Amino acid sequence: MQAQIRTKLQSNLQNGRKAFAVLLDPDKVELASFPFMLAESVRYGVDFFFVGGSLITRYASDEIIAAIHRHTNIPAILFPGNSLHIEPSADAILLLSLISGRNPELLIGQHVIAAPLLKKSKLEILPTGYMLIESGRATTVSYISNTTPIPHDKPGVAACTAMAGELLGLQIMYLDAGSGAQKPVSAEMIAAVRQAVDTPIIVGGGINSVEKAQAALEAGADVVVVGNGIEKNPDLLPEIAQVVRSFNEKIIA
Repeated sequence: MQAQIRTKLQSNLQNGRKAFAVLLDPDKVELASFPFMLAESVRYGVDFFFVGGSLITRYASDEIIAAIHRHTNIPAILFPGNSLHIEPSADAILLLSLISGRNPELLIGQHVIAAPLLKKSKLEILPTGYMLIESGRATTVSYISNTTPIPHDKPGVAACTAMAGELLGLQIMYLDAGSGAQKPVSAEMIAAVRQAVDTPIIVGGGINSVEKAQAALEAGADVVVVGNGIEKNPDLLPEIAQVVRSFNEKIIA
């Protein structure tokens, strides 16, 4: 099993490069028009597709991943809500440990159930510290996970949580305000986590404008994730792709 995606994330971190991930909720992807969206993603330089969500009522992950592989060379990475959401045809999986909460099922329980399948699969395993951040409203992930998010104005709590995750061996930190968040993870919190850990940092939830994406990147996010925002405003895909591209061009210059 080659660590291609982990190596890319680490290389990006070391070189100061940023990346753009599009989150695909299987319940919301329209397969008929999906090839057009994939073509736009290739055109504008999307780096990763995250496939999954907290609650999936229509299992279409296999079809979505097959379409990604058919139309693009962009990695399809599972973003699972539980062990039932594992699809071996993906390229990798964010093996999420919900370190912001105290629900043992999402800290280790679901992982025990999934371990034999993951061990036999060809998926690249990306051990990830998943941190749910309060966003101004109750989100599906907070309800389904039965956990309390880290308060929006407590960057020190987030920093220490990420630090503990890194010391436990987690290789990526994911700060998520949740789908449809009223406010994204604050720049102050991202910066505090960036100072606390040496792992790549993924930030998602509530990034529905160029300004919010720019703020997250400048604060220290290595990957910005957009899902719900693109569903509501397709123009957001090229706009945020341009923000990431401009940031990387400055690094090269």
